[in-house]
This record gives sequence, structure tokens and C-alpha cells, in this order.
Amino acid sequence: MKILSFLLSLLFFWRKKKSVVPVVRLSGVISSAPSLRRGLSLESIEPQLTKAFSVRSAKAVALIINSPGGSPVQSALIGQRIRDLAGKADVPVLAFCEDVAASGGYWIAASADKIYANGASVIGSIGVVSAGFGFDRAIEKIGVDRRVYTAGRNKMILDPFQPQRDEEVERLKALQVDIHQQFIDHVLDRRGARLQEPHDDLFSGAFWTGQRAVDLGLIDGLGECRQVLRDRFGEDINFMFIEPKRKFLAGLGGLPGSLAGGIVDEAAEIATEKAMLSRFGL
Repeated sequence: MKILSFLLSLLFFWRKKKSVVPVVRLSGVISSAPSLRRGLSLESIEPQLTKAFSVRSAKAVALIINSPGGSPVQSALIGQRIRDLAGKADVPVLAFCEDVAASGGYWIAASADKIYANGASVIGSIGVVSAGFGFDRAIEKIGVDRRVYTAGRNKMILDPFQPQRDEEVERLKALQVDIHQQFIDHVLDRRGARLQEPHDDLFSGAFWTGQRAVDLGLIDGLGECRQVLRDRFGEDINFMFIEPKRKFLAGLGGLPGSLAGGIVDEAAEIATEKAMLSRFGL
């Protein structure tokens, strides 16, 4: 009787392990150098991704995405890492978009096998943007001379303290077109025939609600992470939330004197994130 009970407990444990789904949250502006608490880069998210795809009993890996975008390089690196790990682990990847998965946020979402969102989520913005200010007339008005010395005639291209030149703008636009095409190729590769609308509109930088994104083929359905996974794998599914490790005073130099600098950096990142979210009415 004891042996039978032991075998039954082992069977229950085995079944329980087979029903686990690791969940990784990808939230914030995508940047090459995010702070401890905010933002995404391959370096910052790599440990969580590796751990999630290392769970041998995983039915799938779930990504909860909430990002207005940012660095196209980091977006591509994160997306490629997800595909590499998914291929090695041979598990499906399901992305769940919250408030926004736009621009680089959608680039990452498109790296999943299936994408879900809320009906009011903001989805899309498949495009490239560069913005800044021109101060040349301001410094001329207050009587300041701009003195820059370079080797290489394009070293100070698009300097905000010098008048804008048409050839420099054209060079920037050519760069944007190249990056935009890489974004388009990634979406076409991942979404393929699921895209419904004419591609010119889909890839114009426009964005839509989650409800409309289903019709456009940008996402596969509407739903919340837990419920979708329960519907797919059963009510007894176990969610393993993979959280980043927090280091005391990391990013502040470990010294009280660095606290002010850390607060300033954090405030700047919050302002940047709010500015990016405001583009989507958030």
C-alpha cells in the first residue's frame, strides 16, 4: 500500500512538472543601457530568458510585453535570442501584450509563435523615427560661437548647433529606410500569410488597438496570459514567473554619494518613457 501511494505521488509530481509555463516580463523602453529598475536590453533580460527556456518540463514560454519601443538593435538582439533559445528548447513562445507593444516592443512580440493582447492594447508602429532640436539660431542670437574640429567631413553630421543641411538629412533618411526594411523583413518572416491588410499601411508606422490588430493579422487573438494558457494547457497549469535579480544599490555605485546621480538618471528615464508612451495616447 505504501509503495502504491509513493508511486501515485511520483506520478502526480511528474504531471505537475509537465504543466509548468515559465513567464518572463519585458517592460519599459528598449535601450542599450537601461537602469536597474527600468528598461530593456539583451544584457538585462538574458538571465531571465535563459532560465525560462532551461525549464525542461515547460509546455511553453510566455512573454508579457509592455513596451513603446526604443533601440532597433536591442529589439533585434532580444528577438533573435528568443528564437535561438526557443529552437534549442523546442518549445512554443506565446507573447501577451499589455498596454502597448509598439515599434521595438512589437518587434520583440513578433518573435513569438503566437501573439495575444487586450482589446484596448496599442499594437504596431512598424517604422523608424529620429527626433531632436536645432539650436543654431538660438546660440547665434545670444552671441555664442560653435567651435568644432574634426578629421572626416561627416564626423559632426546633424550637429544640433549647426544649420541643418539637406545632404545630412538624406543620409539619415537612408539609414532609417535600411532599418525600417529590416523591421519589415522580420515581421514578414514571423507573421507571413497571417497579415491581412495591404502591407504599405501595415508598415507605415501606424498603430491600432488590439481588437483591430486581430483583424489585421498583427496578433492572433485577444486574451489575458493566465486564462489563455489555462485554455490551452488545462486548469492545473503552474506559472513560473522568472524575476530579475535585484542587487542592493546596484547602478548607484554602492555609495550614498552616488544616490543623487542615480535619482537624476531614474527621473530622466521616467521622462523618456512617458514621452514615448504619450505618442500612443498612454
